[in-house]
Amino acid sequence: MSNPKPYPTEEELPSYSTVNDIDFSATYSYADYMRFTFDERMELIKGRLFQMRPAPSRYHQKSFGSIHNSLYNFLEGHKCEVYGAPFDVRLPRKSKEDAAIFTVVQPDIVVVCNPEKLDKRGCIGAPDIVVEILSPGNNKKELKFKYEVYEEAGVKEYWIVSISDQTFFKYILGNDGKFEPTRLLVGGEKVTTPILPGYELDLEKVFNF
Repeated sequence: MSNPKPYPTEEELPSYSTVNDIDFSATYSYADYMRFTFDERMELIKGRLFQMRPAPSRYHQKSFGSIHNSLYNFLEGHKCEVYGAPFDVRLPRKSKEDAAIFTVVQPDIVVVCNPEKLDKRGCIGAPDIVVEILSPGNNKKELKFKYEVYEEAGVKEYWIVSISDQTFFKYILGNDGKFEPTRLLVGGEKVTTPILPGYELDLEKVFNF
């Protein structure tokens, strides 16, 4: 029996200086992702590359700021930490080697309560809470592809904020490792979570455009 082929070394990997160097039909790893030197932001989902929108809308940014600031202020002095995009979240299936990681996402906001998952490059492993604020054109990616990888990775809560509908929806990871949907919330209601006892997110402020 022949020995398994080792992961390629850094010297064996190609370089990517422009988006034109990318073959969007190919499979990429985090090792490839780390060699991107162009300015455009990318996400890697199960080896497939997705180009992110250049800039979110003003309404997106207002909602982002409201949620992030609320979490940041609440978590001051807390063991959990909150980070906002751009912030790489690597979701390994088996090995944590760069060449063996095929999903790297940049959620709008993440809460991480295990400091061992944090390093200088971001987060490796499932955050406790992931928040995605839907923007026109990328809803399919958030609702399908990211739903799958967040569930598989073991994200405890997946929050979906819709700017156009002004709604909030949350999936909670069940004991069977599958996401369970919760009731749709709208402006004027408040979001709570057992992950952060005592925390409340006022949706009236989130959708205050």
